[in-house]
Amino acid sequence: MIHRKPPLSTILTLLFLFYTTISATTISQKFKEAPKYYNAKDCPITTVHVAMTLDTTYIRGSMAAIFSVLQHTSCPQNINFHFITSTSSNAPHLRATITTSFPYLHFHIYPFDDAFINGLISTSIRAALDTPLNYARSYLADILPTHVRKIIYLDSDLVLVDDIMKLADTPLPNDIVLAAPEYCNANFTFYFTPTFWSSPTLSVTFANRDPCYFNTGVMVIDLEKWRVGGYTKKIEEWMELQKRMRIYELGSLPPFLLVFAGNIAPVDHRWNQHGLGGDNFRGLCRDLHPGPVSLLHWSGKGKPWVRLDAERPCPLDALWAPYDLLKPPFSFD
Repeated sequence: MIHRKPPLSTILTLLFLFYTTISATTISQKFKEAPKYYNAKDCPITTVHVAMTLDTTYIRGSMAAIFSVLQHTSCPQNINFHFITSTSSNAPHLRATITTSFPYLHFHIYPFDDAFINGLISTSIRAALDTPLNYARSYLADILPTHVRKIIYLDSDLVLVDDIMKLADTPLPNDIVLAAPEYCNANFTFYFTPTFWSSPTLSVTFANRDPCYFNTGVMVIDLEKWRVGGYTKKIEEWMELQKRMRIYELGSLPPFLLVFAGNIAPVDHRWNQHGLGGDNFRGLCRDLHPGPVSLLHWSGKGKPWVRLDAERPCPLDALWAPYDLLKPPFSFD
């Protein structure tokens, strides 16, 4: 039997495909090192705690958000970041990524049990809203150590253009647990199904309250009051009911509205110029809300880094780009 050698062109093609495959599996996102920032002389002796989720899908957005916080605050050395990751994520890789770009950052990483929360999640109008890590904000009081009494929670698809110390000074008086910008001109009934509103037992939830929509991507939370009031359990009870009868469509937001709407401390709208990612279906371009801006939030389907990479950015995506620390692929060391 005669064995013929394959043509040289075939060998070269196979080698090209082999090395292309290897490169695709080994090259990952790499980020530049951010400058080191120092406290101003008049910084108070207090720590501001910031909580964010961290995963490989949104790591590029997270890096930009962290960078924006440090760049615009007068007291960057007072900021302590608390990152929550899913137990199925590559936590060492995420830690190394943060440390490489922010070698002087004060931060901790905590695992969040995917398997535990999966049993409580109901499908929503967009698959990204159903990821277990999207529900971690409901468990901050359980995940973070008890000495952390007040936290600023931030989503990964935003950047600050103002000093986070101002947001940290938001008062939470009396029995108020949470502060966030409210939007009382929004159609509140939209966030719950006809099944909810047609049930006297359920709709009475908002009796004696003046409920308004608020976006859970930017919140100031008193974790001590949360723990005492057992608010994690209250949110879980609504999620359990949702599994039995569909009372809302939008992921982790409605349980927060059911528990807190109409009973939160106000924050100026400048601290959450949200919706810049468009709606949850098409992600079309949107303009800023009227008024000043301290925080830009690309909530919704469209993310600025995705649109920039596709060379189909929205006009406001140019405001996110200066905080992007991603290295171009061919600049990898």
